[in-house]
Amino acid sequence: MAVQRTFSIIKPDATNRNLTGAINAVIEKAGLRIIAQRRIQMSQAQAEEFYGVHKERPFFGELVEFMTSAPVVVQVLEGENGVAAYRDVMGATNPADAADGTIRKLFALSIGENSVHGSDSAENAEIEIAQFFTADQIVG
Repeated sequence: MAVQRTFSIIKPDATNRNLTGAINAVIEKAGLRIIAQRRIQMSQAQAEEFYGVHKERPFFGELVEFMTSAPVVVQVLEGENGVAAYRDVMGATNPADAADGTIRKLFALSIGENSVHGSDSAENAEIEIAQFFTADQIVG
């Protein structure tokens, strides 16, 4: 397998509860390395661009409002088969369906407040990383 990068966001429901360190511990225990990380306040424009694929969905406005409601932590993760590995460690979107030990089972409050975002493909990981990081901000 190849080493691959993926993108992660620790969402407002988790940062509001000071869970960044606990979530990072789960990420690292799963064998992924955090090679870039920063805490930001996502602007409405950033959130609308990032979640633009959902623009026509009824929950779009609520999602943008949520993602701009408090700081988030954006990250670049790296590891063997990184995209799939992080999706496994995140767990199902609905925390009730998430496997034990996954981030969402451990920390999510609901389907909407599910603590983390992760890229769904290598192609999207590249696009998402480029929205929040320049090449010189990634050490790895």
